[in-house]
Amino acid sequence: MIKLSPRFLLAMISIFGVSLSTNAQDTDKRLYEIIDDISADSIEYDIRKLAGFGTRNTFSDTVSDTRGIGAARRWIKSEFENISSKCDDCLEVFYQKDYVTPEDGDRIPKEAWVVNVVAIQKGAKYPNRYVIMSGDIDSRASNTMDFTTDAPGANDNASGMAGTMEAARVLSQYEFDSSIIYVGLSGEEQGLFGGKGLAEFAKKNNWDVIGILNNDMIGNIEGVDGVIDNRSFRIFSEPVPPNETERERRMRRFYGGEVDGISRQLARYIHNNVKTHMPEMNPMMIYRLDRFGRGGHHRPFNDLGFAGVRIMEAHENYNRQHQDIRTENGINYGDVVEGVNFEYAKKLTAVNAINLASLAWAPPAPSKVEIGGIVEPSTKLRWEPVKGDIAGYKIYWRDTTAPQWQHSRFVGNVTEFTLEGIVIDNFLFGVAAVGKNGHESLVVFPNGTF
Repeated sequence: MIKLSPRFLLAMISIFGVSLSTNAQDTDKRLYEIIDDISADSIEYDIRKLAGFGTRNTFSDTVSDTRGIGAARRWIKSEFENISSKCDDCLEVFYQKDYVTPEDGDRIPKEAWVVNVVAIQKGAKYPNRYVIMSGDIDSRASNTMDFTTDAPGANDNASGMAGTMEAARVLSQYEFDSSIIYVGLSGEEQGLFGGKGLAEFAKKNNWDVIGILNNDMIGNIEGVDGVIDNRSFRIFSEPVPPNETERERRMRRFYGGEVDGISRQLARYIHNNVKTHMPEMNPMMIYRLDRFGRGGHHRPFNDLGFAGVRIMEAHENYNRQHQDIRTENGINYGDVVEGVNFEYAKKLTAVNAINLASLAWAPPAPSKVEIGGIVEPSTKLRWEPVKGDIAGYKIYWRDTTAPQWQHSRFVGNVTEFTLEGIVIDNFLFGVAAVGKNGHESLVVFPNGTF
């Protein structure tokens, strides 16, 4: 056995700028603790409670204490407040709301407030940087305009809402550098109004949003196609921001980056983190904003230039979505609790929790990354330094046809580096900041040249 002297170990720490015990993200045992702490029983309780409100249609009863969306959102708010009371009031809990009328869309039967329930866990170092986990409060029957018929919405989307609450219960026991937001959004079935309202609220208040993890249906393992799968799940992400400038579009034609927008980098981050810490899971990156021709509550954030993805089950059961409860020709329809697999919802909640934690423990990403090396045998990268006490930076690169980053090199706490012998024409590149705790920021694709 070779013994390393203390002097040698100190020299290594000096060279690499990070403790040997924490120089890789996968050595952070707290992430495994978070996975273990997620409770299927807790998620089941919350799903049953939400389904028990009868209907949570956005335009349903707001006065009753036992039925309708009003009772549901008050209960969610009280649960967030209970969680906060157990962590020294670490959560700021409030309603964020916007008024809608029939003129705002053809799925709005009457005037009403679209009310979101927000719980913010403030970061210690970067309180204005936010990573968001969302679930939807509202549910619907076969007719989305019908706000009186029972619509328990056990999977769509009590599962996502329960997962968000469970993530808050577990992560509230930790302190993070950046802020985490846990939110129940309303008005999804009527046109993504809750997400639109919160995205505009974030823009108005100058929130620095790292990204939103939108959870919509995370509890079904039995697909209408007959497939039963309790390990696979989908990560939907669009390729580039919809609000990109004409200059950015032109640059992409010559420099690449057709699948390297901020939402796609968030999806890659989640995929890699899951493969590292939950190797039994099968994350499926879907190169699309959402399911074919459909949308989710991350879209309003994407529309304003924020990174956002949808996390959901791999195999949907359309007999249990947007259906009145009934039996026809021997087939049971309706989104009831019996269709939810709580252990699977636990797994997808853990997927969210470890990524919220990793991003909230990571330093900010470099805001400006430039690349050079045209007609040269090597690739040069330079970037604006990140404010804060960091270990350094990591350069990533991959084949132009590869979906995931294949290669990486930690280059220390510098602001430029040359990859000798790596030809710029044959790869795509990015840069991430690395904290002294080993956690990394999102990878930033070059947004300039030199």
